[in-house]
Amino acid sequence: MGRSPMTGLMMGGAVLILLGLLGFAVPYFTTQHTKDVAKVGDLKIQTTQHTTYAVPPLVSGGAVVLGVVLLGAGMYRRA
Repeated sequence: MGRSPMTGLMMGGAVLILLGLLGFAVPYFTTQHTKDVAKVGDLKIQTTQHTTYAVPPLVSGGAVVLGVVLLGAGMYRRA
């Protein structure tokens, strides 16, 4: 059987690099959650909560560095 040109280490490294770069590009993201407050018959009262999350630059940088290490390990292992 033919071997995939990209090993699991290399693929994981590439994903971590992309996630790290995305963390640098979009350091804040918001999610919203709608929940029922009250329900009487057909009448339903809902509220929507917006929650903002911050991705610390240290986490993004760590993901990029770990991704580069995994990518390098995958290339070293292939050779």
